[in-house]
Amino acid sequence: MAVLPIISAPDPRLKIKARPVVVVDDDVRRLMDDMLETMRKAIGIGLAAPQIGVAKRVIVLDVARQGEEPQPMMLADPEILWRSVELATFNEGCLSLPEHYADVTRPAAIRLRYLDYQNEIREIEVSGLLATCIQHEVDHLDGVLFVDHISLVKRGMILRKLAKAKRARSLAAA
Repeated sequence: MAVLPIISAPDPRLKIKARPVVVVDDDVRRLMDDMLETMRKAIGIGLAAPQIGVAKRVIVLDVARQGEEPQPMMLADPEILWRSVELATFNEGCLSLPEHYADVTRPAAIRLRYLDYQNEIREIEVSGLLATCIQHEVDHLDGVLFVDHISLVKRGMILRKLAKAKRARSLAAA
């Protein structure tokens, strides 16, 4: 397994709609394994393939809390079939928007269909943090960032700070 570089916003690759996977083969499983390793190294709970520059509909998640048994999920072609009317608000962050957080309101529960690591079609219904995390990562597959769900003013502030930090890193590396 390999730890891959995570793309930081603002980067146009984060706004691209990812392509379907269709079949989970050895290449997709290797991608899933590398993504899980990358997510864990970055101390995240979710990662979408576009965040590492791969325009495929693949996400990995593990919302187990520290001290709990890891519960990794590796999903290809996730499709949200149903969203609850009830809403929940979580303070969201993102590995592609480091050190920035905002309250985002999303459906509290969802039903999801996806291809698993063994290329089997699965369907699950989830709520709470897992539902929020899945919705956040599925958004990435459609070129949507969590800041696209907050006010224009707050989004602009966060993206300007990230752009400034990226320029500073580029100058320091030069």
